[in-house]
Amino acid sequence: MRRLAARGAAGDAGEAAAPAADRTDCARGRGRSPWRLIDLCAIWDSGVVLPAADWKGPSSGVAGRRLNKAEVLSSVQKAQFQRLEAARLRGPGSRERGPVLRMAGQQPPPGVLAALLLCLLSLGGAIEIPMDPSIQNELSQPPTITKQSVKDHIVDPRDNILIECEAKGNPAPSFHWTRNSRFFNIAKDPRVSMRRRSGTLVIDFRSGGRPEEYEGEYQCFARNKFGTALSNRIRLQVSKSPLWPKENLDPVVVQEGAPLTLQCNPPPGLPSPVIFWMSSSMEPITQDKRVSQGHNGDLYFSSVMLPDMQTDYSCNARFHFTHTIQQKNAFTLKVLTTRGVAERTPSFMYPQGTASSQMVLRGMDLLLECIASGVPTPDIAWYKKGGDLPSDKAKFENFNKALRITNVSEEDSGEYFCLASNKMGSIRHTISVRVKAAPYWLDEPKNLILAPGEDGRLVCRASGNPKPTVQWMVNGEPLQSAPPNPNREVAGDTIIFRDTQISSRAVYQCNTSNEHGYLLANAFVSVLDVPPRMLSPRNQLIRVILYNRTRLDCPFFGSPIPTLRWFKNGQGSNLDGGNYHVYENGSLEIKMTRKEDQGIYTCVATNILGKAENQVHLEVKDPTRIYRMPEDQVAKRGTTVQLECRVKHDPSLKLTVSWLKDDEPLYVGNRMKKEDESLTIFGVAERDQGSYTCIASTELDQDLAKAYLTVLADQATPTNRLAALPKGRPDRPRDLELTDLAERSVRLTWIPGDDNNSPITDYVVQFEEDQFQPGVWHDHSKFPGSVNSAILHLSPYVNYQFRVIAVNEVGSSHPSLPSERYRTSGAPPESNPADVKGEGTRKNNMEITWTPMNATSAFGPNLRYIVKWRRRETREAWSNVTVWGSRHVVGQTPVYVPYEIRVQAENDFGKGPEPDTVIGYSGEDLPSAPRRFRVRQPNLEMIHLEWDHPEHPNGILTGYTLKYVAFNGTKVGKQIVENFSPNQTKFTMQRADPVSRYRFTLSARTQVGSGEAATEESPAPPNEAYTNNQADIATQGWFIGLMCAIALLVLILLIVCFIKRSRGGKYPVREKKDVPLGPEDPKEEDGSFDYSDEDNKPLQGSQTSLDGTIKQQESDDSLVDYGEGGEGQFNEDGSFIGQYTVKKDKEETEGNESSEATSPVNAIYSLA
Repeated sequence: MRRLAARGAAGDAGEAAAPAADRTDCARGRGRSPWRLIDLCAIWDSGVVLPAADWKGPSSGVAGRRLNKAEVLSSVQKAQFQRLEAARLRGPGSRERGPVLRMAGQQPPPGVLAALLLCLLSLGGAIEIPMDPSIQNELSQPPTITKQSVKDHIVDPRDNILIECEAKGNPAPSFHWTRNSRFFNIAKDPRVSMRRRSGTLVIDFRSGGRPEEYEGEYQCFARNKFGTALSNRIRLQVSKSPLWPKENLDPVVVQEGAPLTLQCNPPPGLPSPVIFWMSSSMEPITQDKRVSQGHNGDLYFSSVMLPDMQTDYSCNARFHFTHTIQQKNAFTLKVLTTRGVAERTPSFMYPQGTASSQMVLRGMDLLLECIASGVPTPDIAWYKKGGDLPSDKAKFENFNKALRITNVSEEDSGEYFCLASNKMGSIRHTISVRVKAAPYWLDEPKNLILAPGEDGRLVCRASGNPKPTVQWMVNGEPLQSAPPNPNREVAGDTIIFRDTQISSRAVYQCNTSNEHGYLLANAFVSVLDVPPRMLSPRNQLIRVILYNRTRLDCPFFGSPIPTLRWFKNGQGSNLDGGNYHVYENGSLEIKMTRKEDQGIYTCVATNILGKAENQVHLEVKDPTRIYRMPEDQVAKRGTTVQLECRVKHDPSLKLTVSWLKDDEPLYVGNRMKKEDESLTIFGVAERDQGSYTCIASTELDQDLAKAYLTVLADQATPTNRLAALPKGRPDRPRDLELTDLAERSVRLTWIPGDDNNSPITDYVVQFEEDQFQPGVWHDHSKFPGSVNSAILHLSPYVNYQFRVIAVNEVGSSHPSLPSERYRTSGAPPESNPADVKGEGTRKNNMEITWTPMNATSAFGPNLRYIVKWRRRETREAWSNVTVWGSRHVVGQTPVYVPYEIRVQAENDFGKGPEPDTVIGYSGEDLPSAPRRFRVRQPNLEMIHLEWDHPEHPNGILTGYTLKYVAFNGTKVGKQIVENFSPNQTKFTMQRADPVSRYRFTLSARTQVGSGEAATEESPAPPNEAYTNNQADIATQGWFIGLMCAIALLVLILLIVCFIKRSRGGKYPVREKKDVPLGPEDPKEEDGSFDYSDEDNKPLQGSQTSLDGTIKQQESDDSLVDYGEGGEGQFNEDGSFIGQYTVKKDKEETEGNESSEATSPVNAIYSLA
């Protein structure tokens, strides 16, 4: 079985119909005169005015040259001449629909030119300003009121007063106010201020003052150099909740069975309070058919019973603004009993008498009430004389004692009567209802934007009862007192402008009023002189699948409205007709794209001020097709199955092949192997049974094919002859026939095929339509296998074609041959697109998307979507655009603000239902730094961190990032990163040591990234301040170097002192000659003698060398040394008379050559 899915997104657009309003104007002009207006409207049908060379309907991008009076008459004559000539050629007896205009030898009667001009004006349309912000900001524009307070503005006396007035314009308007029709000088009142760049008044009572002093009627004026716009007259009232007057209520004595009314009479409040009855112990009073509260707040007893005195009754009034409840002193009942309660016929407690009248305003709710007494309690029924109650608007309340009709209109006027009856009898009360109406719009004036020299009109039509009067004003002043304008003519509810110039710019007000209210509307007249400009990106690339419908868009703007033409590959004539169709908004539709349609398309917009052009590159791609589809298979458990899916596609497009099982994504496990052109299942099991769908898709289209895999268990012994026969899929149904053709249904009948030894269990009916997805089959309905005829319910404006598939336990048959086609009539859409979303793709935009409607929900040609949006907080005027796709990007938005979004479907038959409002958000940005980042250190073991959320999150917070690092002087530890959830605002960390401090950096995150960071450091531990100071100094480089230098100097000094003390003075002879040299003297061997006193004796014992060995201390001098020096001399007694200093110098210079020259001690000594 094969099903083809959607290919490409080609918009559908029907032929542009003539404006309905214009045809209506023509129809209204029909009369008995031979010069009746229908003859001008015949021009419409004959095509004299409509062709592109002469005129096109109103649009934001359509050529529109208006015919002057002489051209209109010549066109009429030409059309009539053509019709007469055609009638002459047809000869006698031929007929033509429509009146014949006889013009030869006749002059038009008076007034015909005015009628012609009026019809002509109805054909013309004003220029629409695109929503493109760059254009909106460049063009001058008179003021427009965008937001204002309600007409009856009731405020809470405890709050500051806010009277709203917002307006837009270019240049930005200035604002001033009137109070009670006099200029309100805001500068003189210190309590009153006006918001910046706004006209909203703020009255502040924080420094005192009474709100009642500011009650009155206010009106806002927004002005720039092009005109003045007015707000409604806003009546400011302060809410009042007066106290209940004190009163002492005596017990109410009543006979059992008698009627009773307990009056509430609440104090008058603004707005009126809500009334309800309770006991003094705040228990609600149970109400039923016998005891109930009337609309006026009174409590009615149709008949008093003995249990009624078991409680008391207190009327309570709840005031809206102050949210307070005031309680009236309670009524107590004393019921006098009798031996039996006598039955009584009904009588009315409210209203009194047999007849009354009531007036209600159109659009309001009508509440009729009848409360009757009697024993037993009467039943109430409602009727309308001469007709039925409006079932769609009427509902019964208060146990049928009240009839409410919502949204009253004029047809609800008449006589209504209520019938109260019990078994003793019945009575009735007649209420005559009169419906009046405050003014309501029939044709509200709209802003008029014209090019210099163009004509236009403002229409202000309203209705009401009594009929409202219309007053025109310009820039807030009555039109009668305004300077005369020869280009302006007032005709009742219409102002006609002819040959407008730049000086004609102004804001006009239409005020229509009667005794029940008023309507005020602003409409500006703006005259623009703008050369053509393109609104779409240049050199767009459009790719489309072969044989699909496509649309090339070329939005443009200019004043006068430019003429648009399309060319292909820079040559040839204007593209329109045949396979091409140019829409009024400038789009070029190619009804069926072919390979030869590929190329460069140029759109050129031209007016008297210049021209602009843009290019669109169109590429035509081959469709994606599955040319070898998977087949239904029956396999035994444990075998291997291969499902083929071979695809042909355009080589320039990326192909993706995926598989579904039972319409869910297939998980390819280790028993399956997915290749480019097949799916192999090894060791088939029972769980593998089901339908397998191969989907081949590119970015432009897709194709799919489905097959069913049946897994057989172990072969069982057949129990009957049929079970022993081989089973197979059923043969396809045949001979499909459509009968009982209706507007929304049809009967489909078919002949079943052979079931191939397996009974048919189901029939699946599929349909295909040739407008949105030609060639793609969709499931329509499913029927039991026992039927071969069924009623199919259809959707409007679908060109249906059906086929039937038979199903048994083995699998599905091949589809039947298609039935003949059947097209249903069109209708407005009955639903709107689903999944409407608003999300920002950048920080300054919002992308509105939705799921486009399919062919069965379009209900008509040229399906499109009206997209509306506005800021949620400001409640500004709705912005709107018509879209043919499934997305629209709103630019120049603030960062992450909520928007109200509505998407409504529309086709050529009308609009869909009012759409639901969806909340979307513009794009996100980086958040600001977390607020109030605090670091606390309760002890030396832990640190507490706390923070608040950023003041400007600029989106949805996804979390927080904390980075911290330990430091001690110049030593810095490794940075640690912690991530927290968006709801976490606290963190506690354990210190690694009690000495180090920590530096913390905290930032918030959105999906855009991390924002601005807040930085704090932990405080120094309170008991470690001195230690930290010492540690800080000890880690400084200069301090370490100084200490090393001092240590080295001390070491050198110690070594020098040690050497000095060790050497002393040495001589070669003893001080006394008579003392023999004994061998026991250790100094004999070298003949030296110690020369020292007691204080300078050399150290005795051993001397430790630097290498750790111990040597016997020896003298460094000998007589031989002195003898060999040649400088010393001995006297006659053998004593040394040489200069010791010479020897000493020699020792100092030659000592390095001795065996101790390598000693570091000697080296240091030599330095000393």
